[in-house]
Amino acid sequence: MKKVLLVPIIYLLTIFPVLAGSDSVKKSGFLTNPISTNVNETFEVNDTKNKIILIFNHGQTSNDSKKSECTWVGNVRNIASLVGEEVKGKKIMVYNYCTNHFAGDQQSEQYGLWSKKYTGPYKGKHKLDKRVDANVELIEKFVEIGVPRKQIIVSGHSCGGLVTLMLFAKHPDIAGGGISQMQACFGKLSRQYKAKKVGAEAAMEKFKNKKPGPAKVRQNQIDNIKKSKNLPLLVFTHPKDPYEGLLSDWIDEIPGVKRIIISEDYKIKGKKCVIQHPNKSTPVKDGHRMNHGTCFQYYNPTILEYIGSRI
Repeated sequence: MKKVLLVPIIYLLTIFPVLAGSDSVKKSGFLTNPISTNVNETFEVNDTKNKIILIFNHGQTSNDSKKSECTWVGNVRNIASLVGEEVKGKKIMVYNYCTNHFAGDQQSEQYGLWSKKYTGPYKGKHKLDKRVDANVELIEKFVEIGVPRKQIIVSGHSCGGLVTLMLFAKHPDIAGGGISQMQACFGKLSRQYKAKKVGAEAAMEKFKNKKPGPAKVRQNQIDNIKKSKNLPLLVFTHPKDPYEGLLSDWIDEIPGVKRIIISEDYKIKGKKCVIQHPNKSTPVKDGHRMNHGTCFQYYNPTILEYIGSRI
């Protein structure tokens, strides 16, 4: 009989409890501007040659196990603000893609990825690899209905940002381009292992000693991305992101990547960052969620310029 093991939760979206309430965006579909918890689930795109499809990949509350939640309004408000914008005469549509229902294959083994007794190797496909495959399938569906491949842009935050990097590393020509925001999926590594004090290399050595299995999986994912000869992606990071903020310099080693370090604090160009919820607003106090603050729309012109360079 297999042992039942509890997999530790990795709170990549630290206010995920709101998903149970009015902020919850529960399904895949096209987002609206202004943002709503409801999405257009009909897989229809009119005048496909003159549309740009921006796919958004959400974060996760656990690294490798199946979950039911998708995302929340505060997470997608800024990317939804791009709905209806025109680039080279083509209108942007944003598709929220819920893929949290996948579970990594290691979870069905005697010891799950985060078990103290798991040291590797990983058996089968990790959850993020399955999400990569799902993105490939979704892109092909859009292509089948007439959307030009180069007019499909893949984006993601947190685990979804890592999915975006992994997707283009494995399938460099699958779509027109990609935008990754605060890529992370292995917990608050930068803060927990004191990267600011001891440096990135020493911090990750501590992680490897404490969690050898997950550390190997993370490093393998990074190494596969770094093998890319050219990844013309737009990548956002923040040094005060407790997850990978001070552990992201490896991104600079990838040819073609344009990395933007957002700021050194919780302001953008002097403007304090706040997250707008349906009935209130809260200040950003975590670099991992800088792209949730309305201040992040400062980068909309940069994102639109990038999209224009790729279509």
